[in-house]
Amino acid sequence: MRSGVILAGGYSTRFGDEDKATADLAGEPMIRRVADRLEGVVDDLVVNCRAEQRARLEAALAGVEIPVQYAEDPEPDQGPMAGIMTGLREADGEYAAVVACDMPFVDASFLDYLFERAAGHDAAVPQVEDEWFQTTQAVYRTEPMAQACAKALADDEHKIVVPLFRLDYVVVDAAEIREHATEDTFRNVNTREKLETARSAFGDE
Repeated sequence: MRSGVILAGGYSTRFGDEDKATADLAGEPMIRRVADRLEGVVDDLVVNCRAEQRARLEAALAGVEIPVQYAEDPEPDQGPMAGIMTGLREADGEYAAVVACDMPFVDASFLDYLFERAAGHDAAVPQVEDEWFQTTQAVYRTEPMAQACAKALADDEHKIVVPLFRLDYVVVDAAEIREHATEDTFRNVNTREKLETARSAFGDE
């Protein structure tokens, strides 16, 4: 069984007053765009969020054809590592694809490849540049990664790569990424300007 975890609990500080997770992206909430792409690759979804977001997110994801759970942050605004930990703890699958809610161009076939690469390891993480790990579009073995995040947070470590270095992980390098996807899969829509550009892109599909 494979799970998907969507990270939606951030405060969207660069996005203005609106919650980017539920912002309208060419007629659909942005998080729904992400969920629709995950739906064909995973068996269930976990949405990490703040308590006050939940009703809006449930409305945005109504009708998704796989089970959806909500993993609310016990303490808000603790960063993506805490969100990954909270989401993975609720995931039913041995492995989970973790994707940020502001990545609506995520390539489902690339996630499928990441699951294949992660098999037998604790994680498969893309590395687009020499020192840049794309930790919020990666596949993790749920229990080891959740434990590694908990340990890092207990040690007051907040860099998202710290848990990774405690795991048996494989790097999906730039050549592999080019073979299985384009860098559009990592495209963030985290400002109002990027939202307008993304609306045009989805309108052209």
